[in-house]
This record gives sequence, C-alpha cells and structure tokens, in this order.
Amino acid sequence: MTLLFGSNLVAMVTPMRPDGAICESGLADLVDHLLTTGCDGIVVGGTTGESPTLTETESAWLVGAVSARAAGRARVIAGVGTYDTAASVRRARAAAAAGADALLLVCPYYSRPTQAGVEAHCVAVADATELPVMLYDVPARAGIAMETDTLISLAGHPRIRAVKDAKGDLPSAMAVMARTPLAYYCGIDELNLPYLACGAAGLLSVVGNVAADRNADLIRAVRGGDLASARAIQRSLDPLVGAVMGTSQGAVLAKAALAERGIIPHATVRSPLLPAPASDLARLKEALAVEVG
Repeated sequence: MTLLFGSNLVAMVTPMRPDGAICESGLADLVDHLLTTGCDGIVVGGTTGESPTLTETESAWLVGAVSARAAGRARVIAGVGTYDTAASVRRARAAAAAGADALLLVCPYYSRPTQAGVEAHCVAVADATELPVMLYDVPARAGIAMETDTLISLAGHPRIRAVKDAKGDLPSAMAVMARTPLAYYCGIDELNLPYLACGAAGLLSVVGNVAADRNADLIRAVRGGDLASARAIQRSLDPLVGAVMGTSQGAVLAKAALAERGIIPHATVRSPLLPAPASDLARLKEALAVEVG
C-alpha cells in the first residue's frame, strides 16, 4: 500500500559534531541507514531532531541535504512548527523551496492558545505552500491537545492530510479516523501495535532510528492479519523502546544508540539537552545487545 507520507516513518535525529555543529558525514550515513532498513518517510527537524535549537537556516539546509540524499526513495517531511505562526509560515516556505515533500506541524506550544487559535495557526501554515501537512498532536510537550472537533474541522482543509498522534487517546483517534479521511500515524513507540490494530496508516517512530526494519516487520504483520507475530515483534522491541523512550530523553538516547551502532560518529546534543548518564547508557547497550541477538 502506497501512502502520501509513507507508512514506516522515522523522526530522524540531527547528527552533530562535538562542537555542536551539524555533522554532514553523519547525516549522510544516517539517511543511508534509514533507507536501507526500510524507512519510507523521514521527518527532518522535528522534536527528535532538536528543532528548538535549530536556526531557520539550519532547518532549511537539513531539508535540502536529506532530500538530495534520499533522492525520491523516501518521503521527506519537514518539521516546521513553532509557537509563532509567522515563523512557522517562514519555515514552511523555506522547507518547500528546499525540496520537502510534506510538512509536520506541531500544535503551537507554550502560549496555550484556544482551539480557535490552534485552528487558525494550522490553516495559516497549510495555506502557505502547496505541500501536504501532517498535524502533530502532542499535549505533553505543547501544553494543550488538539481536540477531536478541531481535528475534524481541520480535516476539511485540502492540504491537511494526516495526524501524528502522540496524545495516546485511542478512542479520540478512532473517532477522528471514523469521521475524516485523515491518515493517523502513531507517535508513541510503546503504542505502535494498538494504533496499527485500530486503523493507523503507519508509524512515526523515534526508536525507528535504530529499528526501522523491525517496525517494518510489525506493520507487515498487522496488515497481513498476523497479530500473533505482531505481538511477538512488539514484545521483542519493548526493551529497546524502554531504554530509548523511558530514560533521559528520546533524542538523547536515539543518538546514543546510533553512535553505539557506529551509524553516526558522535552522540552530541545541544543544550538544554545533556548527554545520557551512565546508568541509561548501560540499559541502552543491554537492549541493543538483545535486539542484535
């Protein structure tokens, strides 16, 4: 099944050198790794890519570099959401000019607008380019959720086509899926299997940075109706999911996992994120050893 955004999406980290600059060689190797392991959609400059620390120039450059490297083998979805509508519009236009295939738009955070304000923000960004838009509903980070009625209303926009759901409210997700054509993508690695079983179009995974092949297996098993295999795959991923998502921070541990595997040369993150403590790294190495085994 071919989908507008793909089905096995990864929230890609942004490889950095020890001095904090973007690591171009690490970026090229990471894109190659994601393509080789079955990723068909790469989210560039999202939260896992440390978007709050990326300048507008860096964000646009990343989209161009990943688009050139992927060369049509995967959809490139640019994270453009901020808490400032005008800035988000600028980033959307820059991403389109740099070659993005689609946009990821997070619910505006910190200022906690009304639902009418959320809708106006999303419409303004969707109107700024001709690219399809995936909304990102993540109340734990944004401070507010996109309510069911808001999502149903936004589904009427011709370019708003999907939702990355990190809210974890399956009844709400199922209600929106039943009443709109929006394609849902699970944004919580712990819930990948139940979301797929409830009709999600695919996954948008942090753990996919190092396990996109296993996520691909999970998607195939669910689509094939083999829930016994799907449950076994999800259980096999649980230690890695816990090590990456249940410790310091997803972006931090995903980078550490990639560095441990030799896919990127450094696990550098930008402040205010800090390197993972030794206890978290030990848990991660143990989970990676199980996954390899």
